[in-house]
Amino acid sequence: MKAYSGSCHCGKVRFTAELKLDHVRVCNCSICLMRGALNHRVEKQNFILESPWNDLGIYEWGPKNAKDYFCKICGIMPFRRPGSLTKIEIEQGKIPFEGYAINVRCLQGVNIDQLPIQYINGKELVLDSA
Repeated sequence: MKAYSGSCHCGKVRFTAELKLDHVRVCNCSICLMRGALNHRVEKQNFILESPWNDLGIYEWGPKNAKDYFCKICGIMPFRRPGSLTKIEIEQGKIPFEGYAINVRCLQGVNIDQLPIQYINGKELVLDSA
């Protein structure tokens, strides 16, 4: 595990995340495809937002079970709170994730070309998680 500093483009939103950066996740859902983020999950206790929460905007859609946080000034999404599991993840017995998905492109000192890619079939999200 290593601590990484991250920020949006303008630097207004800053955070620190402690993680083992051994891959990035690329999702094929519509918002992830349009945004082009490379994500990596971080447990809640390993994430520290250094900026005030009110410096962030929140984008939610559909059932509003995920939150995408973005800088109100430059519009970059440095992290998000994932919502649902995929059908495959549910079948595999995975437990819902309670942490954050960090946009690895927002981390300082990371060579993303060196990281293996894990593809996520976000098109198959289970939106009704009741």
